[in-house]
Order: sequence, then structure tokens, then C-alpha cells
Amino acid sequence: MTEPRVPKIFSRQRAMAKWNRAQSRRNRPDAAQYIVDTIAEDIIERLEFMRAQPNNALVIGDTTGKLGSWLAQQGVVGKAAALGSFDEAQPWPNSGFDLIVHLMGLGHVNDLPGALLHARGALAEGGILMAAFPGAGSLTVLRQIMLAADGERPAARMHPLVDNQAGAGLLQRAGFKRQVVDSYPLRVRFGSLDRMVSDLRDHGLTSALATGPWPVTKAGYRRALAAFDGLRDGDGKVSETVEILTLTAWR
Repeated sequence: MTEPRVPKIFSRQRAMAKWNRAQSRRNRPDAAQYIVDTIAEDIIERLEFMRAQPNNALVIGDTTGKLGSWLAQQGVVGKAAALGSFDEAQPWPNSGFDLIVHLMGLGHVNDLPGALLHARGALAEGGILMAAFPGAGSLTVLRQIMLAADGERPAARMHPLVDNQAGAGLLQRAGFKRQVVDSYPLRVRFGSLDRMVSDLRDHGLTSALATGPWPVTKAGYRRALAAFDGLRDGDGKVSETVEILTLTAWR
């Protein structure tokens, strides 16, 4: 029987390039890191609530080091991996972990069912997977602005996002015994479109689409600025939302 072909939505090369670029940008004193910080703090709260006591943890994408530091304080032997350091859609290079935490990156893989299956394979029996990344409901304002920028020729500039129901189904399909899927909004206010885009670049949340659309023209950029200005509130700010999807599952 022929295996179903996985749609190629993302370019792995472009994804790796943007993660590496984001890491370089974080050396700037004004670099944004609030999304990763918020996710790390939330994961810590969840682990404390669960009273989880892992001995052998793998943390992927902890770009600020906050989660890794907390685990070290708990006496957990931890291994850190950078986003893009290995291909999640292939069998993982290490296994036997009783905790795997994956921050940000699983929202940018072509074969998410396969990635979750391989993550399960890297866990010890009874081990826990926790993954968090922007899900459905994220960046609706930016989508609106980009539609205005493209005018009568709208382009596919932003990739599909996973919602809670789909996340639960994917974990079940990957064979996890128990699953908990939820999401929460992170709301940010911006004084300029350039700042919004800069913050997304700092977090590695720019496009990694395999088939990139045509560049925004100068006229399109002016339309984008006008659309942004039209959304300003009484304080001159524009509010945007990043909906963080969190997957928790037990092998």
C-alpha cells in the first residue's frame, strides 16, 4: 500500500535559516524574547502543578535558557538542543528521555504527525512530551494588514495553524496514552508595523514557506502602513494576539 505523501508546506532550509537568524538577533540589547519567556514560564508552572520529577530531560528551543536553568535547580539532568539542530520528522538521534519539552518549533514542520510519533519514540515508558507553539488564532491583525498590502492580488504569506481539536487528534494518532491540549492568548501592543515585524523576526516567527510569495512592493508596503495606522487605538497602539497552543502527552 502506498504511503500518503506529506504536503511540503515548509522549507527546512528556510526554517533553519530563520531560527539561526533569530538566535543572532538576540544578541541585540533590545531583542524581543517575551513569547519564549512566557512559554517557558507557563511550562514551569505546569511541571510544578503536575509535581513532575523527571530525571532525564531534553529541552528544544529554550533560547533564553529560562527553562533549562529551572530544571537544573531541580536537580534534573538536562540536554539542550537548538531549533533546527535535527530533523523532527525523522527518528530522533537520542531516546530514553522521561521529559521532552519542545518550544516553538513544531509549528513549522511538514509532517507534524510524524514528528509527534518520533517524539514519542524518544521518550521512555511513562515519559511526558510538552510542546508549545503559536496556534490557530495567532496574528489575525497581521493577516489583515498583509491582505490590505496585497490589494487585489492576495498572496499566501502565512502558513496554516493548528487548533486545539487538531492537536488532540494528532497526539492520539501518534499513540500517546493520555493527552491534554489547551491554548491561551498572549496580547501585545505595537507602536509601529516595523516593530511588530522586528519582534517576529527576533522570535523566528517569519515565513519558512516552501513556495514563497512575491515580495511586497513599495506600494504594498504603503498600504500596509496605512492599514496599521487605521487600527491604532486611542493611545496610538495596535494590539496583536499570539495564541499559544500547548500539547501535553504521556507515553
